[in-house]
Amino acid sequence: MHRRITGKLVIATHNPGKLAEMRELLAPHGVEAVSAGELGLAEPDETGNDFRSNAAIKAIAAAQAAKLPAFADDSGVVVDALDGAPGIYSARWAGPSKDFAAAMAQIERLLQERGATTPDKRRAHFVSALCVAWPDNHLEEVEARVDGTLVWPPRGTSGFGYDPMFLPDGHGRTFGEMESIEKHGLPPLGLGLSHRARAFVKLAEICLEPR
Repeated sequence: MHRRITGKLVIATHNPGKLAEMRELLAPHGVEAVSAGELGLAEPDETGNDFRSNAAIKAIAAAQAAKLPAFADDSGVVVDALDGAPGIYSARWAGPSKDFAAAMAQIERLLQERGATTPDKRRAHFVSALCVAWPDNHLEEVEARVDGTLVWPPRGTSGFGYDPMFLPDGHGRTFGEMESIEKHGLPPLGLGLSHRARAFVKLAEICLEPR
């Protein structure tokens, strides 16, 4: 049986971009959210072999440490021409300094080496796995994706991570060129376009009171 989120919730991330998006998504539901970083919680080792496993690792660690329900996301970009890389290692490609400009340049360099110079050879998708864990080990898990094409050079300064080089299908601007409400805002204000917004819609249906 699904469990509703009530009271305070820990957002199990130290990534300010993810934290901002998650808080915006949760705010209309009246959920009080505090981040793992604000609580001084350690970041667990992400040893899973897929997005869902890593989201669960982060959520469970935060729930056990804070003795509160915890909400975690694991997400990344999957590039067809790179055999699915960087995938679950998307954040690690940016290194300890979180240099996503360098990570995007690395992806572009590898695409060029493989001759992926036309849009049909530069297909990619973002994946977001969301997990809510309770201290008694109850889990709620969902996953979603958004498909698109990688562009070069990167365009836009909004968003974070690989957003400036990701052009979602059916749109003329990258995630980096979109305002936050446009990228992950939910209807009626936004389109629920991003992978995280799509996953959140699924999670809201089972865990959150209607807005």
